[in-house]
Amino acid sequence: MSGGDGTRRVRAGRRTVEVHRPDKVLFPGGGDAKEYTKADLVDFYRAVAPFMLPHLRGRPLMLERHPDGIDGPTFMQKNTPDHYPEWIERVELAKEGGTVRHTVCDDTATLLYLADQASITLHRWLSRSDRIDHPDRLVFDLDPAPVREGPGGNPRDDFEAVREAARLLGELLDELELPSALMTTGSRGLHVIVPLNGRHDFDEVRAFARDVADTLAGDHPDRLTTAARKKERGERLYLDIQRNAYAQTAVAPYTVRSRPGAPVATPITWDRLDDPELHARRWTVADAVEQARTNPWSGLLSRGRALGPARRRLNALRG
Repeated sequence: MSGGDGTRRVRAGRRTVEVHRPDKVLFPGGGDAKEYTKADLVDFYRAVAPFMLPHLRGRPLMLERHPDGIDGPTFMQKNTPDHYPEWIERVELAKEGGTVRHTVCDDTATLLYLADQASITLHRWLSRSDRIDHPDRLVFDLDPAPVREGPGGNPRDDFEAVREAARLLGELLDELELPSALMTTGSRGLHVIVPLNGRHDFDEVRAFARDVADTLAGDHPDRLTTAARKKERGERLYLDIQRNAYAQTAVAPYTVRSRPGAPVATPITWDRLDDPELHARRWTVADAVEQARTNPWSGLLSRGRALGPARRRLNALRG
């Protein structure tokens, strides 16, 4: 329903959320990219909420806000403003020299309120606020090196290298007997996510992730690297494990990315890796809900594992 003051009111459970300037263009059209407004963003998040909220509940967020659309300034918001409604959950967490009061998105109304604030992308912690030092997710970010299309050509992402790296990483995780999930980032690459049982702290998880990445890069030194400095990577794909640390975040499943056409970070099954049409921005707000309804991860993330047995297997592989 619409208000006489140019607002739109959207029902979400027991609450009604006001959407201000719903016709505001957040994603300008042009070329192959379709135009999307704030109302389109709200409608998408309302539709995808049943699939997205299980990945958000209890987790501190960093919000990527674009009040003037994706061509305007970007604000990375960690601290929850005082003017946010009292019914939105917050959690106060320690940072160097003080604390941060993070927003937590536990329900559809909060998700729609954040969309009204032009929070296009939601970045989530890998731990929950009740066990903040013990992540229940491990994330590998497969980040492609840009390659050029001829002399002076525009850079493009080498997604075939991402596809191959994901395949190799999936095979190694299978050897370690760890379940894993695959997600397009909606930006450039893929995330490989391992569900954990929450018994390990960030230091243990990060050390394990680094050893896995080092093992894989050591086996394929011409194609893969763990070098953090871009100038040291060359054309090799970067196995990024930096998100596995306290106060670091990763893009949430089904979040929209601030790129033309409104691409969405979308969970997929491992067999989609062989789809020649697959790329990092394969799904957008136009079709990501349809993909979500296929339940691509199908309970996989509830099978959180301890890392002890996998660590012993990895040590045996490393000799």
